[in-house]
Amino acid sequence: MRGREGDEPMLYLLLALLACFALANAAVLLAAAVRGRVWPRAEAAVLGAVVNFLDTLGIGSMAPTMAWFRFRRMVPDGLIPQTMIAGLTLPTMGQSLIFLLLLGVDLDPVLLLGSVAALLAGGVVGVRLVDRARPWVVQALVGVALLLAAAFYILSILDLMPAGGTATGLSPGLTMVAIAANFGFGILVNFGVGNYAPTLALLSLMGLDPRLCFPIMATGASLAGASIGIQHVRSRRVDLAIVLAMVLGGIPAVLVAALVIKSLPLTMLKWLVSLVIIYTAAVMLRGAMQARASSAGP
Repeated sequence: MRGREGDEPMLYLLLALLACFALANAAVLLAAAVRGRVWPRAEAAVLGAVVNFLDTLGIGSMAPTMAWFRFRRMVPDGLIPQTMIAGLTLPTMGQSLIFLLLLGVDLDPVLLLGSVAALLAGGVVGVRLVDRARPWVVQALVGVALLLAAAFYILSILDLMPAGGTATGLSPGLTMVAIAANFGFGILVNFGVGNYAPTLALLSLMGLDPRLCFPIMATGASLAGASIGIQHVRSRRVDLAIVLAMVLGGIPAVLVAALVIKSLPLTMLKWLVSLVIIYTAAVMLRGAMQARASSAGP
C-alpha cells in the first residue's frame, strides 16, 4: 500500500494547511509578546534548542522539557503542560514540513490524514479538560506522563521497542484503530503526554515502516499543538517569555538536526535523560500527593 502519484495533491493540501496553522500560531504569539512587552529568557532559549534538537533525532522533547521545568522551577506546576505545548509547537512544525517533504509521498494518505485529523480533534477536546483540572491533578498526570516516557526511553535503549515492518499503509481495520488511538493521544497531549512514543510503538506493532511514523507524529503534534497553544496564549495560561524563547531557540535547532546531523551516539544520552525523567516524575507525584492531602484537609 504505497503512496501514489495521484495522492500528491492531498500531500500539498496538508502542507498548505500546516503553513496556515504556523502563520496563525506565530501571529498570535507575536501579538501577545508585543502587547505584553515580553522578552525571551536566555535559559529557555537554550532549553528549546536542546530539546528540539533531540526531538528531531527521535529522542523526544516533551518529557525532557517537563523535567527541566520542574527541576529548575521555571514554571508553576499548573502551567507546565500549557507553556510546554505553546513553546514546542512552531519548532515541531518545522520538523513536520521536513518529514512530509522527505517521506510523506510514500505514506498511505488515508492513514496520514485520518491520524492527523484525529489527533487534532482530540487536542481540541482536551483543552477544556486541562483548564478545569485541579493543580494536583495536573501534577499527578505530568508525573505519570514522565514515567511513561522514561519507560519508552528504556525500552528503546534495550531494543525492546517493536522494530516495525516495511509497510507504507495498513489494512482498513488497523487504519481505523490507528485513527481512534490518535484521538486519545490528542487528549493526552494537553497533559504533557507526548504522542511520539505511543504512536511509534502502536504503528510499528501494526507493521508500518517506523520511518513513516515520523510524518504522522510530527504533523499531528504540529496541528494539535497549534490549536491548543493559540487558546492557551489567548487565555494567558502560559509563561509567555519562556514560550517565545523556546520558539526562537528551537526552530534553528530543528534545521541543524534535520539537515546537518546524520548520526550520533545517543545511547548514553538516553540513559541520562531517563534517569533525570524518573527522578522528576517521583518529585512531581510526591508533590501531587502532598497537594491533594492539603486540599482535603480542614
